[in-house]
Amino acid sequence: MSTPPMPIASDLLPAIRESCVAAGEIALALFRPGEKTAAKTWSKAGGSPVTEADIGVDTFLRIQLSVLLPDAAWLSEETVDDALRLSRRFVWVVDPIDGTRAYMAGSPDWAVCVALLDEGRPILGIVHAPAAGATYTAIAGGGAQRNGEPIAASGLNALAEARIAGPKPMLDALARLEAFSPADKIPSLALRLARIADGTIDAGLVSPDARDWDLAAADLILVEAGGRVSTGDGSAVVYNRETPVHGMLVASGAGLSAPLLGALQRMRDGQTQRI
Repeated sequence: MSTPPMPIASDLLPAIRESCVAAGEIALALFRPGEKTAAKTWSKAGGSPVTEADIGVDTFLRIQLSVLLPDAAWLSEETVDDALRLSRRFVWVVDPIDGTRAYMAGSPDWAVCVALLDEGRPILGIVHAPAAGATYTAIAGGGAQRNGEPIAASGLNALAEARIAGPKPMLDALARLEAFSPADKIPSLALRLARIADGTIDAGLVSPDARDWDLAAADLILVEAGGRVSTGDGSAVVYNRETPVHGMLVASGAGLSAPLLGALQRMRDGQTQRI
């Protein structure tokens, strides 16, 4: 059976961006800058928080995106996983609010994230951070933009000059091996990668247990901005697997990828020796 033509990502992008902006307005209605959210909140199985805004945005985006590409499967943080996605060429990957804790606390560092996968590869990505006034977009082979302007990742190749964000335990471990400048905490993983893409910071570390919806849209944005997201062995991240969970990752401009991976290996070697 012949493979259907790939949807033209550049044609889909305006409507998807419009949907993300509208989804952001749904979340903003219950967001309180510098204060606790007005949204109802509760804990999911495992203890992670969720709000009525997460659910409202998720529902809205599923309706909107399903109209744009009805044959695409669905993978979202706030929807029960459906194994049907494993047999579909196209998959929407959605995090309705990446950085829910930040959202709940009144921090602007949260984002609506949408990616479209084609055979497990992101071909379109949007990270919309309405409270921070930033919308990042990318299509495969078409470059990355922030608020409509082209962006590029850092050209640094020395860790000593780099501003690096990530979980404090990982930064502390890296600091025992390399000199660098710790960046301010960025609670949304998608925004951490997007801010590497626009050069706000130079690199980021990602602790194990990130999910496809945390990564897919921002991964494409960073790659299209000249950067890279890598697994611990230097491989590209693979999406839409049976279990969409990832191990430790590093993200940076292209020049810092090898130094970071080398430092990561030494961190692992040190941990192994202490066991």
